Amino acid sequence: MIKSSEIKKIVNDYSDVKIGVLGSHSALEVMDGAKDENFETTVFCQKGREGPYQRFNRIADQIVVLDKFKDMASAKNQKMLRDSNTIVVPHRSLTVYLGYKTIEDKFKVPIFGNRKLFQAEERTAKKGQYYLLEKARIKYPKLFKDPKRINKPSIVKVQEKNRPLERAFFTVSSYKDYKEKSEQKIKQGVIAKKDLEKASIEELAIGTYMNFNFFHTPISNQVDFIGIERRLQTNIHDYNALPAKEQLEMDIDLQNIEVGHTPASIRESLLEKVLKMGDKFVSAVKKEYAPGIIGPFSLQSVITKDLELIVYDVSLRVPGNPIVATTSPYTKYQYGQTFGVGRRIAMEIKRAQEEDRLDEIVT
Repeated sequence: MIKSSEIKKIVNDYSDVKIGVLGSHSALEVMDGAKDENFETTVFCQKGREGPYQRFNRIADQIVVLDKFKDMASAKNQKMLRDSNTIVVPHRSLTVYLGYKTIEDKFKVPIFGNRKLFQAEERTAKKGQYYLLEKARIKYPKLFKDPKRINKPSIVKVQEKNRPLERAFFTVSSYKDYKEKSEQKIKQGVIAKKDLEKASIEELAIGTYMNFNFFHTPISNQVDFIGIERRLQTNIHDYNALPAKEQLEMDIDLQNIEVGHTPASIRESLLEKVLKMGDKFVSAVKKEYAPGIIGPFSLQSVITKDLELIVYDVSLRVPGNPIVATTSPYTKYQYGQTFGVGRRIAMEIKRAQEEDRLDEIVT
């Protein structure tokens, strides 16, 4: 594990801070927010995937093209990042392509966030998201540790075999259903047996799905509520749009591959529950992963017919939701302007630099 003192020493020598990001997931959002606060930016792209960053050239001051995303962690690139006073902003692609072990043990570059916390997003982690939600006394779906006990509609959450960013979720209603569907997906090469053995099986929470996005750092006065969005997924959204009769006549495999986002807002009388949920989660994480949450996090939730909030997934880094930057009213209520996670990160880095507190928001 890289010592926190090493990173603090590096960042304390920084003068003109730059913001760096891996060219995937939410890089455009991060860089756009950085430019709004007058930071220079660097994006690391895998060869063949640099197109969007070249096209939207206002926001990328430097584009570094790599053979593979993981090359961002090479000794040469780490030195370049340190020499250019760069703070790296993490998102899902960074944690997947570099890997938790590399980020925790080898990537000696200041990261905006708590690098020890990123792996807690995985359901298989010892002190993972279920553990943290329980400590925060936030409700999450019932878990079936033994698939033989499945007796109601449930969702199996398993890693896809060949695409590390995607999770091959599928719904089941019984052990028999679980056996048939899982065996079929293994045969098709969608999932691996070893990953199925580590899968989580959750009772399917029925209600309205909303992703609640928050922000907190040790130098913030409170937990900011950034906004709400919903995920667009293929091919389940297309399937659900069909009349029931046609659905019954079709024999297709449903998938939950995220392809986009749509904005949402919540009834004002429910807002207090959402805000308290964010506060409780921040408090619980601080006790388990000091110094706690640094930056954005998302509590992906279901609102039931009884107006109860159930959290079914947690993101502990930049969530992929650029739509919030232009649609959320909640930042305007607090700050007088609408912005998203990318700009909120840049605002915090700018404040920390001005107050000589950068070492409190990086690890």
